Amino acid sequence: MTDWEPLLKPTLRSVGAYVPGESLDDLMARLGLTEIAKLNWNEGLWGPLPGVEQAVTDALDQVWAYPEHAFNALREAIAAHTPARAEQVLPAHGIQALIMTLVGAFVRSGDTVVVPVPTYGMYAQASRVAGATVETVPSPGLRIDLEAVAAAVRRTRARIAWICDPNNPTGARLEGDAWAAFLDAVGPECVVVADEAYADFVEPADRIRREDDVDAGRPVVILRTFSKIFGIAGLRLGYAVADPALLHYLDSVQEPFNVNRAALAAGEASLARPDALAARREENAAVRERFAARLADAGLHSLPSAANFVLVELGADDLELAERLARRGVLIRPGSEMGLPGWARITVGPEAMMQRAADELLAVRAELTAVPS
Repeated sequence: MTDWEPLLKPTLRSVGAYVPGESLDDLMARLGLTEIAKLNWNEGLWGPLPGVEQAVTDALDQVWAYPEHAFNALREAIAAHTPARAEQVLPAHGIQALIMTLVGAFVRSGDTVVVPVPTYGMYAQASRVAGATVETVPSPGLRIDLEAVAAAVRRTRARIAWICDPNNPTGARLEGDAWAAFLDAVGPECVVVADEAYADFVEPADRIRREDDVDAGRPVVILRTFSKIFGIAGLRLGYAVADPALLHYLDSVQEPFNVNRAALAAGEASLARPDALAARREENAAVRERFAARLADAGLHSLPSAANFVLVELGADDLELAERLARRGVLIRPGSEMGLPGWARITVGPEAMMQRAADELLAVRAELTAVPS
């Protein structure tokens, strides 16, 4: 048998093999469950918007052909939906693929990237595999400290600064004035990647218009996804917004036409329903605030969130609480997996699901914190 480790890049050996968690089917079989509330991966639990499933079906008779025209159609739809121009849009099969593309384009072995913590773990993982040093910057009060990030960029001469806004796992949103000052402080020698996976949960008038930074020639790349508010994570669709001159190079790194026709059709159909999108944004915010208020009434603090999840301080062992909740058919993300022991990130979904989640969470917490008589 081949011993693969000596043949691998040393950086990949140091990061270690990817170990997937227990599959949903295996978990349900192990615990004897017939249904489960999946509140651990921040998927769009309301599902696709109206018309999307039919659009996917209608695209299937064209799967024999490479989707060149469909790429252009999605670019035009995104340009109509956002302040971006079509030539600034690069579709891809999800933000994770775009992260790998950006690392492949910019990061060399020995480079430094800057990552605030806590945040999405893929930035650091992908950068380390490429041989980069990851400079982490603490977030006081669990809010990204942009001044400290900029200082770390200047001190280390970093190639990339990774910023998630709203941030995962906190849900905290950055302010426009602070963002503008951050770009000035970082300067032109560092690529700033703004992951806006959760930006669609923010009212459009309240968002930072980073497309203006791209237009102004700043070294900014914006990442967006259809996995969250649009509810099509299983189709793996995202896109970057950047200078067209850069996109030509990124196209050389990622595989050409790397999004399938079904996903492209779903993305275009999703953007055709701004009314349903606005209603979903409003519903998510209302359910999220009611869920947080229910927990607050029981003495559990959660951070203000601008996304489709809340980060909750449990006052109990998060790993044990998550395991007991799983036995009751509710999955949450324990904070220990994100460097936040004692906390949990809980995805927001339809009202009935969140009422059940609150009931079960509070019951399990009561078990764990009960004082023996």
